[in-house]
Amino acid sequence: MSESWITWLGGPDIAQLELDDLEVIAAIEAGLRAQGQGGTVIEPRVHLEPNPAFNGHFNVLRGYIADIGSPLTESGGLAGVKVVGDYVDNYTRGLRSEMALLNLFCPQTGQPVAVLDASDITDMRTGALTAVGAKYLARKGSKILGHIGARGTAYWNVRLLDSLFDFDEIRVHSRRPESYEPFAERLSQDLGKPVRATTDWESCVVGADIVVEASRLSAPQPMLKTDWIKPGAFVVPYGTMSAVELSLTDIMSKLVVDDWGQCKGGKLGSLRAHVETGKLSEETLHAEMGQVVAGLKPGRENDDETILFWHRGLSLSDIALGHLFLEKARAKGLGTQLRFA
Repeated sequence: MSESWITWLGGPDIAQLELDDLEVIAAIEAGLRAQGQGGTVIEPRVHLEPNPAFNGHFNVLRGYIADIGSPLTESGGLAGVKVVGDYVDNYTRGLRSEMALLNLFCPQTGQPVAVLDASDITDMRTGALTAVGAKYLARKGSKILGHIGARGTAYWNVRLLDSLFDFDEIRVHSRRPESYEPFAERLSQDLGKPVRATTDWESCVVGADIVVEASRLSAPQPMLKTDWIKPGAFVVPYGTMSAVELSLTDIMSKLVVDDWGQCKGGKLGSLRAHVETGKLSEETLHAEMGQVVAGLKPGRENDDETILFWHRGLSLSDIALGHLFLEKARAKGLGTQLRFA
């Protein structure tokens, strides 16, 4: 048997990649386009909850992109499995709430290709998916962002959205002042513009052109009121526990998801109750985001449309961004080669 090696990319390697915001967005957009064109396989995520007392769980995401341009496989495709721990109380331990590993494989042989610290990938690809959604579904002249949540994915939501829209006003809020105040300060410094921390949900959301709800509730609670949503707004709720009213989908012109297969099942997700009551169904769903990116379904068609995009997180996005990380690392001579066989 011939020797087999895999590439390990750890956090210190990834910190040196110097990724450009627009290339992160482009990688996620390419993965969505492949999905829309039928060049992918997505298995709905599964969960492992070791013990309810731990207030956390693991998500396992699995997928395949047929042609991602990888020189590491014969077809240029990659298969991937990501395991991510999502633990709400980790901030009390000085740990990030979401930590992950991404495993990439040759789809023809099953041979492992790489293992990556995917904690930053999870944050970046989530923000990039929000940004791509806004690119196609938000009003072009959107100038006010209201963002609920201050975790790692929240930072990349705001950063990448601002790279596309150059907002005049950015408002942020989360459940703890010791969280949202430093969050606003970090964003202000990194974006070079004022970012306002609000003390409540309503003042964060009312009048916003783009509303992102990335809260960290321990149980479903309708904190985001439907009446606060501005006509013509673009709304992205993706908290693990629902923070929206059941009536939210009633005001929407279009309902879009990242992958209907994973949105229609399971017990978690911001629109779980809407699926269970039939408010979000195959009949009421406008499109998957990949169909919009591929040009198979229309995105926003006029400024009067109020549009909702629910994304649960795509394995394809992890694979696409993981591939970009690998390519950048190879060019910079980063990463460690580990003997597999």
